[in-house]
Amino acid sequence: MDIKAGIQAAILLAVLGALFSLWMGVQSLQAARRILYYQLRRKRIAQGWRQIGTGVGLGLLALTLGQFGEPVAYRFYEPSPTITLTPTITLTPTITLSPTITFTPTVTNTPSITDTPTITPTPYIPAAVEAFFTSDVTPDPAAVFSPLVFARGFNPRNYEPIGQGTVFQNPIEKIVVLYTYDGMKPGAQWTALWLREGELVFYETAPWNGGTGGYGFTEWQPSPDEWKPGNYEVQIFVGMEWKAVGRFIVEGDPPTLTPTRAPTFTRTATATRRIPPTATASSTRPPSATPTVSATPTATRTRRPSDTPWPTATP
Repeated sequence: MDIKAGIQAAILLAVLGALFSLWMGVQSLQAARRILYYQLRRKRIAQGWRQIGTGVGLGLLALTLGQFGEPVAYRFYEPSPTITLTPTITLTPTITLSPTITFTPTVTNTPSITDTPTITPTPYIPAAVEAFFTSDVTPDPAAVFSPLVFARGFNPRNYEPIGQGTVFQNPIEKIVVLYTYDGMKPGAQWTALWLREGELVFYETAPWNGGTGGYGFTEWQPSPDEWKPGNYEVQIFVGMEWKAVGRFIVEGDPPTLTPTRAPTFTRTATATRRIPPTATASSTRPPSATPTVSATPTATRTRRPSDTPWPTATP
């Protein structure tokens, strides 16, 4: 291999290395956007920019080798004459066979039904929810949220999801939505909408009371019989601008709550002292007529005792 061939090989390797580094850097930046955790995403972004910088450096090296590689090499190594072999006879084909008949299709099957993609509506905040806005702080348009992660719960110390998935079987106690965020402004209005088959079933909105970046969550814990099967969607808004959308599926019938009969208090009979009937006032007998004083009879004559004979003398 001579000097020229070596320089050309080095240029080719530098160009290939530059293209590979640039491709790896772009892949790292795109992968960082799907990472949930803030610190890991920052590391992946830094790695992507380093790879892009390496690709740019290799590209500059290839340009430098193309401009100054050979002159510099010839200062240290004198070129030696080489013999160039020239061919004397060139064989050219004389007859070219071309097809004479080309079969063209006569009937083209046209599909009778054409599948037209349906239009996906842009998420928006209903006017009934907007009426509850209380913040006057203008949100930062550069605020970003990571893709939403759905789980049955999470560890509050490190925001590790518990029971993560996109399809959940009844019975369900609650569903938690985890995310990371960056560029938030304290006091800006934050809203989370929960929809089932496009119908709003739950929402929460409040001025943002967290930091500018970190971890966050929203959850819904209704009565277990309200987790009806279907397609659910969670939308995150900052102000009136939506930042993240995620979907999950609930399968199986929810448990049916049987009404519990409330206990009735039985009143125990207590002995009641009977009050004797009060004697009614008897009719007062009218006073009888007072007898008039009768005439006192006059003294009757007392009967005089009869004469008792004197005893006679006994001889």
